[in-house]
Amino acid sequence: MKTLTKLSFFILATLFAVTTCCAQTAEEIVNKSIEAIGGKALLGSIKSVVIESSVEANGNEFQSTTYILNGKGFKNETDFGGSKIINVITPTGGWMINPLAGQSTATALPDDAVKQSQGQLLVGGPLVDYSANGGKIELVGKDTADYKIKLTNNAGADETFFINMKSYLIDMVTLKLNMGGQEQETTIHFTDYRKTDGGPIMAFTQSRDLPQFTLNITNKKIDINKEIDPSIFDMPK
Repeated sequence: MKTLTKLSFFILATLFAVTTCCAQTAEEIVNKSIEAIGGKALLGSIKSVVIESSVEANGNEFQSTTYILNGKGFKNETDFGGSKIINVITPTGGWMINPLAGQSTATALPDDAVKQSQGQLLVGGPLVDYSANGGKIELVGKDTADYKIKLTNNAGADETFFINMKSYLIDMVTLKLNMGGQEQETTIHFTDYRKTDGGPIMAFTQSRDLPQFTLNITNKKIDINKEIDPSIFDMPK
């Protein structure tokens, strides 16, 4: 009986040791995810990214261009059949033009919307500098394929990243945004990861599940370190 008890204790202790040594923290998972797309050194060396995409919504296709000046400016222009929607985020503010919503001139974005969107300023996304604005990450669970890492910060960010257990690339992100006192949730799926010329591995296909419809975005061309005039982020007067 004593022998059996000792054997059982040994098995349990061994299982506990294996589980403990192999368990990963949120920080370790995020670091592996950053390494999977190229690493902090590469991401930090990139000055700019310009992405040309096609956007499909409700059976219609539109053209879109995104400009990222690493850490300094984000601008997206999407031409919806002659009505160009422009969205801009900078470290100090943001603005948009949306003729489809009756905004034909540049309108400043609310402070909470700007702060919650400033992760777009970073090449590689908000996890590259998750501690900004008092950011914290937490491993909140996992499913059969992904680790679930939740990012929150003092700016109101509430994002959950589904990081693939094998590749450590991001499969999906769910975002909760507070817009004018109303909470909205968006889900983004990422697929078709490819190595860019001189830059990081990036998803060339994504789908955004919005409250009214889904946007299917396909990147057609990605230019790394292309010259960008900083004035394109200035709000028109």
